[in-house]
Amino acid sequence: MNAQYGEGVTTLALTVLTTTDSHEKAEALARGAVEARLAACAQVSGPVTSVYHWQRAIETAEEWQVVFKTTEARYEALEDHLLAAHDYDTPEIVATPIVRASSAYLAWLGREVAHP
Repeated sequence: MNAQYGEGVTTLALTVLTTTDSHEKAEALARGAVEARLAACAQVSGPVTSVYHWQRAIETAEEWQVVFKTTEARYEALEDHLLAAHDYDTPEIVATPIVRASSAYLAWLGREVAHP
């Protein structure tokens, strides 16, 4: 679903998820993206338990999730930022479209990431 952000600009709103192995790293990723206006906001939650394949073994780790709110137009820059700032070899970076949200929230989100 495309959302209207004012000034006639239509774009797709996204949530972008990543994980990291400490609360401090998660907060730094969140703050860096918001300060750079790559995300309107970011939420840190955790710890969560992750179970995954890595280097031919099944691993279990305690991680913190960061969920960023951004637009499709800012996704590439956010992904580049996360790849540069993240210390994982292969960080999880998953974008999901926001299919429904209040118009006031979408307008705010679009304004916050519109001006880098």
